[in-house]
Amino acid sequence: MNVTPPCVVSLTWTLADTLGDVLDESDEPVEFLVGGRDLLASIERALQGREPGERLELHLEPQDAFGDFDDRLIFLEPRSAFPAELEVGMAFEGLPPGCSADAPRDRIYFVSEIYPDHVVLDGNHPLAGMALRVALQIHGVRPATPEELARGSVGGGLLSLPAAR
Repeated sequence: MNVTPPCVVSLTWTLADTLGDVLDESDEPVEFLVGGRDLLASIERALQGREPGERLELHLEPQDAFGDFDDRLIFLEPRSAFPAELEVGMAFEGLPPGCSADAPRDRIYFVSEIYPDHVVLDGNHPLAGMALRVALQIHGVRPATPEELARGSVGGGLLSLPAAR
């Protein structure tokens, strides 16, 4: 079976920056729904018509990956609005009460800096603004189940985020 939406594709990958530094890697195959929310559109396009055993090497510019960095998605918020156990890198779906009303509520925000009175939150994907190299190997292709189609996801979703599509 070739990769044709809707289907489920099993992939391993190496994700690197343009200098070749590895950012993420999977040695064990992970399933993704092609035609759903699991993969970046650029990766889905590259997989079209491919079959198990094939390898792909992709170079993705920011607009084809996780978007350009948007400094309008950086927010300085009161430290008191966050739990006591706060660490750089923690993620929040939306912002807690008491935070900026201007911040989009449908994003995932990452804590980038912590000060005694303030927290810096970043609504950009951590890889926003980066050109990426993606090496993929297709291990399997199967029809999607009705449940997967209804969810729009197999549950993998590592090579995408809703805000990045």
